[in-house]
Amino acid sequence: MTSHSSLGNPAVFKTLHEIIATKKEKGWDEAWKAEVTPWDAKTIQPALKELIESGAVDLPRAGRAFVPGCGRGYDAVYIASTLGLDTLGVDISPTAINAAQEHKDAVDGPEKVKFEVSDFFAREEQAVFELIYDYTFFVAIPPSMRPAWGKQMSKLVKPGGYLITLVFPILPYTDAGPPFYVRPEHYEEVLGPEWEKVLDKIPETTLESHVGKERMLVWKKL
Repeated sequence: MTSHSSLGNPAVFKTLHEIIATKKEKGWDEAWKAEVTPWDAKTIQPALKELIESGAVDLPRAGRAFVPGCGRGYDAVYIASTLGLDTLGVDISPTAINAAQEHKDAVDGPEKVKFEVSDFFAREEQAVFELIYDYTFFVAIPPSMRPAWGKQMSKLVKPGGYLITLVFPILPYTDAGPPFYVRPEHYEEVLGPEWEKVLDKIPETTLESHVGKERMLVWKKL
């Protein structure tokens, strides 16, 4: 396991809260510019790697994948590389998307992965993705927006497609954020009956800073 010390640094989160409170949505780009990015683990999430390598879920190997709030794009590149899906990573921060493209170039990532500046909630496609992956996007949005998150996921994923939700950080209650207070059941509450939960487990491999604070949930669209 590797560590990522800024996750345990309250001052970093205080600065992030101040930036978002002042700048609203534009604050995410300001945070990237200022390198106030405590969610950036500098690597692929081990829990995602474990899920894909284990074969615990029969994830699609053809079609399209989508990663909202992709940040530096580690996981988007990994999904495209391992599952062979045409993967689109989006973020509302142009600085994040530039960093994602730089990361892709640095690791010689596949052409199958693309990055663009985009607002998840403004996307108009319907039933176009075989797979969507959410890590720290759900907790970045205010809880009042979670029902809209659920509706958008239901609109974007094809019937029979999958939604991977890596629940993190599971911490004691606070009304401050981001990241906002989260529990696994919060996803179920806004996804509704058209989704079947096909995996619910505590990852066996994780980052040192994630121990006891994450859970892997995978959903299948009915």
